[in-house]
Amino acid sequence: MTSPNLNRRQWIVAAGGLSLGMAFGASAKESPSKTADTEPYPSGVGEALARLKKGNQRFRDGVSRHTHETASWRSLLVETQKPFATVLGCSDSRVPPELIFDAGFGDLFTIRVAGNIIAEDVIGTLQYGVAHLHTPLVVVLGHEGCGAVGATLEEMLHKTKELEHIESLIQLIKPGLRELDLNLDRAALMKAAVEANVRWSMRQLSTSPEGERALREKRVGLVGGVYDLATGRVRFLD
Repeated sequence: MTSPNLNRRQWIVAAGGLSLGMAFGASAKESPSKTADTEPYPSGVGEALARLKKGNQRFRDGVSRHTHETASWRSLLVETQKPFATVLGCSDSRVPPELIFDAGFGDLFTIRVAGNIIAEDVIGTLQYGVAHLHTPLVVVLGHEGCGAVGATLEEMLHKTKELEHIESLIQLIKPGLRELDLNLDRAALMKAAVEANVRWSMRQLSTSPEGERALREKRVGLVGGVYDLATGRVRFLD
């Protein structure tokens, strides 16, 4: 199965003046102003990434603030939203981005799908986060022990076959794992495969025509990370 083609129109449909805001819960109003329970909106990629890192550190230290979960904060978000990052993560129940990054309502525009893959039904959501919500940062978030990646390795090693729709998911992951040394021990192979899968999703985004242009013009930043289930740490990739 070939990977989806993220063309110019898919990456920035907003340029054509399409009005999808109401359909996704946004409006032309500005984002909630600074209040006692919020931080200033990140001014760019660096600040957005720093905020994620600080939130993850609080989560790991057991001092999450949960500041964006109050009734007063929710009321500010009834007619508008302005998340500071779009996060493509896995659907695994142990990897909720809002908790991992100590974020709350309105902070992150999240897309969760098994294996954090780039597929046709993911493209439109990524497109909306970048073009309409203008998030300065896109994060591809994988995690150790990913079942989708593990199933892909099983097929590559033992020629197994999964159920039809799981198999279609595996075929989207497999190209990113083809350069791996399958003779590694299982733990090392799994760790390498999870990281390779994150980089594969990033590559598909960054090499598409509009993705490459958006990154070159610094309209958006793209980073990858791997979440450790045991420690709670997100290791951002170089």
